Amino acid sequence: MKDFIKSYLLELCCSYTIVSVIGAIINMIFGYQTNNVNVVIMFIFCNIAVFVLSIHKLFDAFSPLSMIIIQYVIALGLCFLVIFIASLIIEPVSPRGWFEFFRSFTIPYIIGAAFYYYRVFKETKEQDEVIKEIQTKNKENS
Repeated sequence: MKDFIKSYLLELCCSYTIVSVIGAIINMIFGYQTNNVNVVIMFIFCNIAVFVLSIHKLFDAFSPLSMIIIQYVIALGLCFLVIFIASLIIEPVSPRGWFEFFRSFTIPYIIGAAFYYYRVFKETKEQDEVIKEIQTKNKENS
């Protein structure tokens, strides 16, 4: 559990930093304004995305593509729920706002998920090679 928390926090910090810096650069280039609500929502979205990606072992029974799609739908649903609740408290979201949310969440999520799963599959391949090497040495020694 301790390793999970460390890994989770590391992934969260990295993803939030990347999203924040890219968001700041886009805001500077296009002259957009941001506010504290947007910053908090970005942090919540990063938490949701990192958490959903980090529980990928719960979906091992599914094919990798199915697992990725299921996790995306779960993350998107949770983010929609956050936006819906925020719209009740702060101000309603326009139909265009829902589209912008979907686009703003989907693009970074796909990039982050691709990087995350690349690392997971690379680590799995390395572990598989180590296991094969151990098995080969055991056969040679027998």
